[in-house]
Amino acid sequence: MRRDEESILSYVTNTKGATRHVTLIDPDKQSPQVAADRACVAIESGSAMIFVGGSTDTPDEIVHATCVAIQEGLELRAFAASQSPDGDEEKWKVPVVLFPGGSHALSPAADAITFMMLMNSTDRRFLVGEQVRGAPYIDKFGVDALPTGYVVCHPGGKVGEVGSADLIMPDDIDLVKAYSLTAAMYGFKLFYLEAGSGADKQVNPQLIESASTTEGLTIVVGGGIRTSEQAKTAADAGADWIVTGTLTEDATDLTDLAQKISSICTALNN
Repeated sequence: MRRDEESILSYVTNTKGATRHVTLIDPDKQSPQVAADRACVAIESGSAMIFVGGSTDTPDEIVHATCVAIQEGLELRAFAASQSPDGDEEKWKVPVVLFPGGSHALSPAADAITFMMLMNSTDRRFLVGEQVRGAPYIDKFGVDALPTGYVVCHPGGKVGEVGSADLIMPDDIDLVKAYSLTAAMYGFKLFYLEAGSGADKQVNPQLIESASTTEGLTIVVGGGIRTSEQAKTAADAGADWIVTGTLTEDATDLTDLAQKISSICTALNN
C-alpha cells in the first residue's frame, strides 16, 4: 500500500538511523489467505515491509494471488484503524515488495520489486538475463523498481546453488567492500547480503560492517536470522533492514509468529 507522501524507494532508503524488519513470505509455502494472515500479524508485531517471493519455480498466478490477498488484508486493517479514534491507519501502509526467484514470479498487485543483479553469480541469466525478460512486464504493471545489488554469502543455501554464486566467504572483508563499491557505482540503492534461506549461520557481521561504509547504499541482510540476538548483531554491524523468512514458516501458529517478530523488532529498537 503506497504512502501518498513518499515513494517506495524513499520509504526503503530513508531509514533515519534505525534498523527495520522485513517479513519474507514465500508464496509456495502456504495458501494466499494464510500468507495474508501472517503478513498482518507481522505488521502488527513491528515489521515495516513485506517481501513476497523466495522459491525459484513458483508460478506467477500463485505469486499474484498471494500479493492480492496480502494487500486486501492490509487495506481492511487500515480501514478498521481509520474508524477507531485510537487507530493508527499509517501503520498498515507498508510496501508489499516482490522478491522474485526469476522473471516468472511477478505481480501487478505488488507495490515494488527488488530489481536485483546477483552480482557474484557465474551465470549471465542472474546478472542480466532474467532482468531483461522481466523489465517489460514491470514497466507495464507500473511496479516500482528498487535497484538492488544482491550478493550471496556462505553458506548460500538453495539460492547460492541455483544462482551459481561464487560465494562470499566469512573472511572476504575486502571483497565484499569491492562489491558494495561496484553496486554504488552502478547506481544501485540497496545492497543485499544473503546467507541463504534456512542457513545455519548468519552473514558475518564484519562483512556487513565493511559494506556499510560505502556511501549511498541501504544495507539489507537476510539468511540465518532467527533470534533477536542475531538480528541485533546484524543491526549493530550496520544493517538498515533485517529480513526473516524461515522464522515465519517455522512458527507454530500466529501467536508464536507474533512473539518472535515482536522480540526481534524490540531488539532492533533498543
